[in-house]
Amino acid sequence: MGDKANTNPGAAGSATTADHPSSIRNVVLVGHTGSGKTTLVEALALTAGAVNRAGRVEDGTTVSDYDEIEHRQERSVQLSLVPVEWNGCKINLLDTPGYADFVGELRAGLRAADAALFIVSAAEGAEGITGATRVVWDECEAVGMPRAIVITHLEAARAGFEEMTRVCAETFGGDDPDAVLPLYLPLHGPTGPDGHAPVTGLMGLLTQRVFDYSSGERSESAPNGEQTPLVAEARDRLIEGIIAESEDETLMDRYLGGEDIDLKTLVEDLERAVARGTFHPVLAAAPAAEGARQGIGTVELLELVTGGFPTPLEREAPAVTTPQGRTRPAVSCDPEGPLAAEVIKTSSDPYVGRVSLVRVFSGTLRPDEIVHLSGHGLEDRGHEDHDVDERIGALTSPFGKQQRTLNRCIAGDIACVAKLVRAETGDTISAKDDPLLMAPWDMPDPLLPLAIRAHSKADEDKLSHSLARLVAEDPTMRLEQNPDTHQLVLWCLGEAHKDVALERLRTRYGVQVDVIPHKVSLRETFGDRSAGRGRHVKQSGGHGQYAICEIAVEPLPAGSGIEFVDKVVGGAVPRQFIPSVEKGVRAQAARGVAAGHPLVDVRITLLDGKAHSVDSSDAAFQTAGALALREAASEAKIHLLEPVAEIQVLVSDEYVGAVMSDLSGRRGRVQGTEQAGPGRSLVRAEVPEIEIGRYALDLRSLSHGTGRFSRTYVRHEPMPPQLADKVREEQEKATG
Repeated sequence: MGDKANTNPGAAGSATTADHPSSIRNVVLVGHTGSGKTTLVEALALTAGAVNRAGRVEDGTTVSDYDEIEHRQERSVQLSLVPVEWNGCKINLLDTPGYADFVGELRAGLRAADAALFIVSAAEGAEGITGATRVVWDECEAVGMPRAIVITHLEAARAGFEEMTRVCAETFGGDDPDAVLPLYLPLHGPTGPDGHAPVTGLMGLLTQRVFDYSSGERSESAPNGEQTPLVAEARDRLIEGIIAESEDETLMDRYLGGEDIDLKTLVEDLERAVARGTFHPVLAAAPAAEGARQGIGTVELLELVTGGFPTPLEREAPAVTTPQGRTRPAVSCDPEGPLAAEVIKTSSDPYVGRVSLVRVFSGTLRPDEIVHLSGHGLEDRGHEDHDVDERIGALTSPFGKQQRTLNRCIAGDIACVAKLVRAETGDTISAKDDPLLMAPWDMPDPLLPLAIRAHSKADEDKLSHSLARLVAEDPTMRLEQNPDTHQLVLWCLGEAHKDVALERLRTRYGVQVDVIPHKVSLRETFGDRSAGRGRHVKQSGGHGQYAICEIAVEPLPAGSGIEFVDKVVGGAVPRQFIPSVEKGVRAQAARGVAAGHPLVDVRITLLDGKAHSVDSSDAAFQTAGALALREAASEAKIHLLEPVAEIQVLVSDEYVGAVMSDLSGRRGRVQGTEQAGPGRSLVRAEVPEIEIGRYALDLRSLSHGTGRFSRTYVRHEPMPPQLADKVREEQEKATG
């Protein structure tokens, strides 16, 4: 690992078709914004020969491959795939966004990958490892996903590889920091005027060989006398760490007894430990110098991926059922097995239409075949559930703005599929005569509301279709037409997520929308007993309108709804008009009696009334019932009720006090706390929903990105009088 020659680099511009799952590596890159993920992907593609830094000529125009990658990734706000070839292996590099708002794209990348590279910037020190990055590491550990760490930005002043390696061991090593150790140490050139010595190469700790990149091409040599002592301590620790993970229980005794363990045994044990996810090597990477073909550490990293990371054959596929939920045998990574693939990303191309990025877990996907598309059960987020047959369009391998044609996509591989009209992210693709449904991956719940309305009539005509396409691409968005506030609400994960949604509506779909204040669903109720009389008497020639009714209204316990009671005696209101009165008062209750919010939790009793043998009618008594309820409300104290949610906040122990204090400041009532794993606590509280509209943003800031929360509606309860008065004043201003 790290000492093999590159025997089969991919040619620039070629499309790699894998022949067997054993020759595929699916690797996701994880790290916060600015850590250098995209730059590293570009450097790996350059080293593997997948791009030509100088650009190439296409149709008479010189095109930069780097520009293509950057354009495709939209500044790292979405998942992107860059396939390269190294030593006969196809490596699918899945570059994920670093923004916390786009964690849905990150989770899609984790679903499609079999191993992860965690990218950490040495220029930022310990602050470069965010709480969100630690959470993802823990999630990978829970499922045994192999991981390695790449330290970038070593060219920056005051960047320290040794210090960052120590920080990574403390952060990611847990109880076993010796499971996080470097395979190479960076070598530095002469110190410059700024006092910083640039990285010029690497020293292999196992091989004790020098890999020099200073000439622009990687060269190998023996260390000089000054370099050898620098690696002795680090080398001994690495060997002990590898032996501790070895399946050969005699190896440690032999090593401690003074035996020199041969390099081949150490490398094989290292590769097995990495593939099992029990040892996490640390590597260094730096961009190539001007005119150089290889970035520092890129060859070593490609060798680690091909030699140490598992093939798709070694990873368990997601569980499958029939679309109706019946149990099915597990699928395996077999190109000849039943077709089971998953849409991990959906995007729209202005020329091709809908393009689906698909990971094939079993079977082989071929162009033009008819397949079954199973929905994913996210109807609550505005994603239509479906079970339909569709024809596969062209299969392509993405790179930059290009799509390179493939003749098939076998189990373990990833490809783009065109023209799946109904496909949405998370959907399962299976054989037409053997439909399957894969268990969905964990998606965060969008908790930041964005209320919108069309800017013009022309925008209104396109808005519904455009929003449907937008949420089809992003399952972390939820579209809601609120029946109480009548607002169209797009629920997002954060400010950046919201901004990207608005920008895509404007630029991709040509729809301009206005953002309006989000409203919560308030209610009204009576604070005491009251009575009202509704009189609707009109005569304008011909049949008139005549209806009089008298009602009593009294409050009921929370959650009782509207109760209607008939206590009319003597036929004062004819029996056929009793339902008319009820219909009228219920319609008025739905419209509200004070501030325009639905009336709840009252008993309305019809006591008396009058009718006319000719002029009384259903419509007249409906109107009289509504008038009676409005008069009763004018004589009573009306309470405004606000929705209260139970929220559960999962946060690092160090932020529990700050979270509880913040919740109290939001009129919240903390119900309790409990341990939720090492160093994590769960805080439960009841908080008015009007106070947590932006809590998704505030919690992220308060907990330095480590906190998550969920919310569940509990009940409506009376709003404090001063706040209720403010709401009424705002309502009066809005209505003019």
